[in-house]
Amino acid sequence: MAIQHYTCEAPFLLECGETLHGLEIAYHTYGKMNESGSNVIWICHALTANSDVADWWKGLVGEGCLINPEEYYIVCANIIGSCYGSTGPLSKNPVNQQTYYAQFPLITIRDMVAAHILLRQHLGIHSIELMMGGSMGGYQVLEWAVMEPSVIKKLFLIATSPSESAWGVAVHTAQRLAIEADATWRHYTSDAGAAGLKAARAIGMLTYRNYATFQEKQTDPDPEKIDDFKASSYINYQGKKLVNRFNAFSYWLLTKAMDSHHLARGRGGNLLAVLQSIQHPTLIIGISSDILCPVDEQQFMATYMPNASLEIIHSTYGHDGFIIETQQISNLLKPFMHQV
Repeated sequence: MAIQHYTCEAPFLLECGETLHGLEIAYHTYGKMNESGSNVIWICHALTANSDVADWWKGLVGEGCLINPEEYYIVCANIIGSCYGSTGPLSKNPVNQQTYYAQFPLITIRDMVAAHILLRQHLGIHSIELMMGGSMGGYQVLEWAVMEPSVIKKLFLIATSPSESAWGVAVHTAQRLAIEADATWRHYTSDAGAAGLKAARAIGMLTYRNYATFQEKQTDPDPEKIDDFKASSYINYQGKKLVNRFNAFSYWLLTKAMDSHHLARGRGGNLLAVLQSIQHPTLIIGISSDILCPVDEQQFMATYMPNASLEIIHSTYGHDGFIIETQQISNLLKPFMHQV
């Protein structure tokens, strides 16, 4: 399916107090909404993904998969602050017609969801049968469940948490330090901070996978080597790959948005109480080897969300297992989806 765009010309107030004067949201839809509007599945994407969910969540979303456009009306929107069509640092500020670059204001997960809600209203969606997301996508799902509880019927959360951990904030800070150490970071060009972004991605890759995965996949068979190691080549490749499709401004900004994630902010500060208020039937999946958002985080949610059930996927792929282990995910999600 081709990318679509929704333009909202009304001022969009951000949590930080600043205003975006107009908003563009890029999104994909798959399938058709039925007459009753009861077959909508909305998928929220993670940090560097885009709205083409059938491309990046192959095996789970698409024809012949569990999330099948022949049966469901599937929606995925690019988050604001990103660089895949929605308003972000490489957009032009309509006030002065200058590209934002580093002047783009701080955004939060709550701001992203507020933009999603504008798109939901534009599409004429009144009920979402299943809201799902992994990692940062799960942050959006949780926020949305609190912001519009009557709109959503069921939640599916994987490799995610109700507030950003101190560990997550530390990782993101290290990544931003890498970007900020790049002397080009504040230049007014789309490729500013590219070397820093490559280093930031390298840091991220260490948390998306784990010791066991690197040992299994990236160990050199030649004991005589003293340089050019396989693991080093892999990290360099992954860094370069992201630089070719993303930008340092969005990466810096979106890691800040993840740091802001806390369901209880502005809601009394009691995270347990907020989790207990989420009444939706919820499937939570943790990944046994995930060191970025470990199973403890999902266990915590399952303990305090009254209608949540927890399943653990055994995988060597770490945090990235939420994208890779689609068969295991499908096997657990299918019966949940068909529960009355």
